[in-house]
Amino acid sequence: MAEEITEIIEDDPIEVRRAKRAALMAAGQDPYGRAFDRSHTVAELNEGWAHLADGDSTEDEVTIAGRVMAKRVQGKIAFLELREAGEDIQLFCRINALGEDAFAALCDLDVGDWIGVHGTMMRTKRGQLSVGVDSFELLSKSLRPLPEKFHGLTDKETRYRQRYVDLVMNPEVRSVFEKRFKIVSAIRRYMEDQGFYEVETPFLHAIIGGANAKPFITHFNALDRDYYLRIATELPLKRLLVGGFEKVFEIGRQFRNEGMDPFHNPEFTTMEAYQAFTDLDGMMDLTEGYIKAAAMAACGTLSITYQGTEVNLDGTWRRASMVELASEGAGEDVSFERTRDELVGILERNGGHAEAAWGKGKLIAEIFEAVAEEKLTQPTFVIDHPLEVSPLAKKHPDNPELTQRFELFIMGHEYANAFTELNDPVDQAERFRAQVEAKDLGDDEAMGYDADYIRALEYGMPPAGGVGVGIDRLVMLLTDAPSIRDVLLFPHMKDETPAGGARSAAPAASVATDPAPEPVDFSNVVIEPLFADEVDFDTFSKSDFRAVKVLACEAVPKSKKLLQFTLDDGTGEERTILSGIHAYYEPEELVGKTLIAITNLPPRKMMGIDSCGMIISAVHEVPGDDGEPEERLNLLMVDDRIPAGAKLY
Repeated sequence: MAEEITEIIEDDPIEVRRAKRAALMAAGQDPYGRAFDRSHTVAELNEGWAHLADGDSTEDEVTIAGRVMAKRVQGKIAFLELREAGEDIQLFCRINALGEDAFAALCDLDVGDWIGVHGTMMRTKRGQLSVGVDSFELLSKSLRPLPEKFHGLTDKETRYRQRYVDLVMNPEVRSVFEKRFKIVSAIRRYMEDQGFYEVETPFLHAIIGGANAKPFITHFNALDRDYYLRIATELPLKRLLVGGFEKVFEIGRQFRNEGMDPFHNPEFTTMEAYQAFTDLDGMMDLTEGYIKAAAMAACGTLSITYQGTEVNLDGTWRRASMVELASEGAGEDVSFERTRDELVGILERNGGHAEAAWGKGKLIAEIFEAVAEEKLTQPTFVIDHPLEVSPLAKKHPDNPELTQRFELFIMGHEYANAFTELNDPVDQAERFRAQVEAKDLGDDEAMGYDADYIRALEYGMPPAGGVGVGIDRLVMLLTDAPSIRDVLLFPHMKDETPAGGARSAAPAASVATDPAPEPVDFSNVVIEPLFADEVDFDTFSKSDFRAVKVLACEAVPKSKKLLQFTLDDGTGEERTILSGIHAYYEPEELVGKTLIAITNLPPRKMMGIDSCGMIISAVHEVPGDDGEPEERLNLLMVDDRIPAGAKLY
């Protein structure tokens, strides 16, 4: 039965298109097409007929399909821009060639519609390569208008959330993902050429293992027990070495229930590889090889630029110990020869904070992060990591406090992590027990005791090297992308409407409204007691509270809590303030907001960055699901009409 044609609402483009769809169906036409045989791609037309001179016509028949990206009607002639696989070509449409009815139907098409066309190749007198259309058919009716052509889709959050539109409107985004596909393919080919088998291991793990990270937990109904989404593929892959496969690798997803920032996403892609009868040096050679292969596939060169800095991937990359690099960065000796208190002092002088449970090895690793990491611009293998932070690595033969492990750093960030693998079951069991003790003391990222893995090692695992590389971060480097979200097709985002908020029941609504806030049961709220001590007016008046505008906001690398704000405080100079609120807000949602800050606090160095002031927030507690109190935090956001620098009295 034909669909009833609803009244057209002229000022609502979605309803106009829905009415066109209804009219087509009422006329017995399917607005969602069928299979369509093409003779060429648009790219093949652009290449194969590039020789045509201005004004040339041919009898070369072609059949192509694509999305209408622009339409211009001039009397009895219409020009359409058709895009397919990132390539554009003009359609030259005349009423004489199509006939009146078909020409009218063509003029009724909307930008965004998918069509198939048949015609002949030509070049207009103005030099535009074109297809002279003699017939067309609608393959898919677009009901939602694309963003306006000349301004495109520029809002980052909308781009990430609606990647399908981002790919249509921004050809450079498509190029990034084409490079990503080439990078993954090049790594896979390189590994296979080196004799590695690609294998698949489970996503669901009964025990956390292979890395120190907080896992996602799910319930396995059939076994009636909790399982973890994998945080690494290491232990299953090394079981295969026990079983006799000498070279194995896996490219796949890992899941870590941790924060999001420009270099981290809770769901990410890695390549892990393990090879029998080799060691750390073999893994460094292998890593240089597959990264260089990926760079050549994506960039065609080993000399690349990342965010304005030249990076040379050619030649043999530097190899230096963590102790050596930490000492260089700190300007003094950083080693196991120092007392723990001395190492704590070095860390705190460089903006870090030491926890009571940390030994010398962890302190050295933290000092390295604070003073050396960001300086490692060119490819550098950081070797000889402390045993305390490397529970799966083999001890260094010359120093039992160190391990045979490397991390590859480029542009101040880690790209790969590798070991001479520990294959002593007794030693491994001791390290697992240490991890269990750490978990009992409150470390929710520590590994569990994997008895089956110990059993596998007891059957004998050959000496081996292993390496893991972050594919997403490598793609960022080779595509010059500033954020991991720029190289993930579908990055994780906060809900458009908070849980419990009202959602519009009308899917065709085209005007966005602010979502209703999540209701708060104030009867359960717990607030801190008011101060009993009074403060005199002169002391209070010394605190300089100002309205500030958020110019930029980003997560601080290596911190799960800190956000770095760049603020307009009305002085004409940008102000930087760090705030530990990442658990409550994503940085992009705060840009453009008007906040309140105290601006005359002395600068405080946090993660090596001077924080000049404090963002004001309101904190309360509510009972959690387990009945224990949970903290809630809300930034003090004020009317955007308040100018930057306005003082609070």
